[in-house]
Amino acid sequence: MKGRGSMKGQGSAKDRGSVTDQGSTKNGGFDRRDFLKTAVASGAAAAGGAATIATAEPAHAEQPSPAEPAAPEAAGYAFLNLDEAAFVEALVDHMIPSDEISPKGTDLGVNVYIDRALAGAWGKGERLYLQGPWNIGTPSQGYQLPLTPAQLYRAGIAATNAHCRKTYGNTFDRIAAAQREEVLSGMTTGKIAFDNGLPVRVFWTTLYQTVVEGMYSDPIYGGNRNKAGWAIIGFPGIIAVHRDHVAQYRGKPFPSKPVGIADMS
Repeated sequence: MKGRGSMKGQGSAKDRGSVTDQGSTKNGGFDRRDFLKTAVASGAAAAGGAATIATAEPAHAEQPSPAEPAAPEAAGYAFLNLDEAAFVEALVDHMIPSDEISPKGTDLGVNVYIDRALAGAWGKGERLYLQGPWNIGTPSQGYQLPLTPAQLYRAGIAATNAHCRKTYGNTFDRIAAAQREEVLSGMTTGKIAFDNGLPVRVFWTTLYQTVVEGMYSDPIYGGNRNKAGWAIIGFPGIIAVHRDHVAQYRGKPFPSKPVGIADMS
């Protein structure tokens, strides 16, 4: 991903290991040029690879018990707790690393977008049918879990951290960049499995979807800071009609500065 701009004031919730080698890999790596090309394909594959969660009441399996206090929320976040914020920050910085023309994912506000999405109507599953039955579906049937997106995110982060502790001796945000690459590659290919029975590919698809959205959605939602994601792809923003420019700029970059929702209010 190529971009410009920066975000100030959204610090890390937990110290992260440095990410120094996050370019493309030939086998299952995260080449930024392939980032968008595989989004739709990975989403369809994940929907077809869903498995039943091994728990009597999956929708409530990841909620803290009444006797245990909930993990404290990270400062500046509406949904994510400290461990979850550290995971998301490490994830977006690994998938969107900084280079000579692009800031990292947290500087673009992708973590902020994800947190707001999980705390909002989408995260609460307000438009999802969640009454069952819970059977393995086909790609055309879409989402087939009893969990809301926020519950899926929370359960998936916990399961990923459990896998990382078991495999590498530490949580996702504290392992080396090469180890994070192994984890994410294993998730996208389905080579790893979660001990709690959560379908790995469905969780991965949700992660991938929200990172892409955070990169390219309108900045009013927290991501795409300074419209850097739009600048990467030459997207002019929310202006709907460009018929007067079609002939003049056919096959050429459109030089207009991107316009967001806040610019039109």
